[in-house]
Amino acid sequence: MREHGGNLDVAQQRFGGAAEDWIDLSTGINRVPYPDVDVEPRQWRALPSRSDIESLHHAARQAYGTDAPIVAMGGAQAAIQLISHLASRGRARILAPTYNEYAAMFSTAGWDVTEVSDLAALAGADIAVVVNPNNPDGTHHDRHELLALLPRVGRLVVDESFADAVPGISLAPEAGQPGLLILRSFGKFYGLAGLRLGFAVGSEPDIAALAAMAGPWPVSGAAIAIGRRALLDHDWATATIARLADDCVRLDAAARSQGWTLLGGTPLFRLFDTGDALAAQEKLARAQIWSRVFQQKPGWLRLGLPGSEAEWSRLSAALSV
Repeated sequence: MREHGGNLDVAQQRFGGAAEDWIDLSTGINRVPYPDVDVEPRQWRALPSRSDIESLHHAARQAYGTDAPIVAMGGAQAAIQLISHLASRGRARILAPTYNEYAAMFSTAGWDVTEVSDLAALAGADIAVVVNPNNPDGTHHDRHELLALLPRVGRLVVDESFADAVPGISLAPEAGQPGLLILRSFGKFYGLAGLRLGFAVGSEPDIAALAAMAGPWPVSGAAIAIGRRALLDHDWATATIARLADDCVRLDAAARSQGWTLLGGTPLFRLFDTGDALAAQEKLARAQIWSRVFQQKPGWLRLGLPGSEAEWSRLSAALSV
């Protein structure tokens, strides 16, 4: 497996403790999850029906402000694994640095892969990939600049896995036109990554192709029931966006007290230059708080946001040592 956050087993091997002892801030997963997760027993026993899946699709369209074709999948990652099969092998260009699965996936599938550093350099690609907001630095890209790329690439994939907390940047309302494919993650914002739910939104041919590749039951009955309920809970989403914004201010202030420099981030994670990320990670790990470091960027440390006052207190105590 490539380098990712959420590798709590590595933390346990190095520093001890059971999984429940740790505060895992190495991911961008909301640590205050959507609370209403009870499901009827039949959701575990029966295969999901077509009407069940369509009801989930309807809820997702409402949440994302689109009427375009959509397909639910086992997380955004499931869609990422399939997009190389939407076209013949060709030139894949990825705006980088970004989520490391894209380059690996296209390369494994036999594509000619180039990572570029600005939007203009994506022109001429058979498939161009932009993560918006970006992981790990949180860079936002202007909607109009992204749309201007469409005539210049064969297909534009916009990964909006972290867009729920900043909905104004989403291109989902523009989906449906040829060449534009939007990927959405459910688990990050709603704090239910283990549910394995995500969506692809795009043109009819692309969504039909992805649905065919995903098979007849791409998500579980439990994911359908919980996902539908959460996506339609606009009050919870609004309150969560406000809370995350406040918590970002709080985390940024705590980092400044350590002399760390904010490099960017989203309302679900922050990226800091610590000078020595391995030392900073170890300092936190001794208090059983896990963080994300990057081999190619020895100063970079990414932190998710604590989810309770007890977690904030533990983080504050760890930083004060």
